[in-house]
Amino acid sequence: MTAVVAFAVLSPALQLMARAFAWPLSSVVLLAVAAVVAHGFGVALGILVVPQFQYWDAASIFGFCVMAYVFAFGAVYRSVSLSILLSLVGRPERSAPLAEIVARQVPDLFRERTKALVDGGLVERVDTNFVATAAGRTMAGRVGRLRRAFGIGDTSLYDFSD
Repeated sequence: MTAVVAFAVLSPALQLMARAFAWPLSSVVLLAVAAVVAHGFGVALGILVVPQFQYWDAASIFGFCVMAYVFAFGAVYRSVSLSILLSLVGRPERSAPLAEIVARQVPDLFRERTKALVDGGLVERVDTNFVATAAGRTMAGRVGRLRRAFGIGDTSLYDFSD
């Protein structure tokens, strides 16, 4: 459990440090670094302190707790729905017209996402268009295969058919 506590303390600390020092690392990479460091710390401590340290028992508990943290982190990290909710709650009247929500949040959301794609080398800007790079086409193929393997198919997270 010491490794789990170390991970729970190290993860947000790394996220805060990354923002403060403008580190070019993604939040996912920082979570992975925190998990590896905390796991190594927990194993070393277990070997030194526990006479008959059971690695796989400890690793399974650590892995479960880290995955629970990652799922919770992912649920609130850059969630469009939560961003809208927080924006509404932060207003004195606790409401806003749909047109205002769209005008305030959609452009920023798309700018962030296209910047991430460009920075990741998956698309490039050509005049006023975005074009998938070779790496982007490869990634899209892999994602498509994974979606089919998980039975997701070509559905979208958001259904705008109405």
